[in-house]
Amino acid sequence: MDLIEPPVSITDRAKEEIWDTLTSNKIPTDTYGLRVGIRGGACSGEFVLGFDVANENDQTYSINSVKVFIDKRHLLYVLGVAIDFDPSEGGYTIQKPK
Repeated sequence: MDLIEPPVSITDRAKEEIWDTLTSNKIPTDTYGLRVGIRGGACSGEFVLGFDVANENDQTYSINSVKVFIDKRHLLYVLGVAIDFDPSEGGYTIQKPK
């Protein structure tokens, strides 16, 4: 069986913060997950993170114990992105692949 690498990565610090946010806000984890995408044009767009439910255009992944939704149309643009949490940087950080 071939193992498929997840399209994005989530650090342990980010995972802990995501789970803290979900539980402290009583967000139902059976239906909600982390949406990773872009807003604006593909080359000049900005990355977007938020809690959402899946829709018909989404691919769903389990990445570092976090349910992640990525719109199929955004997948190419978010490949290789690393999501972290750093309070000194103001919260979540997204590092683009090199």
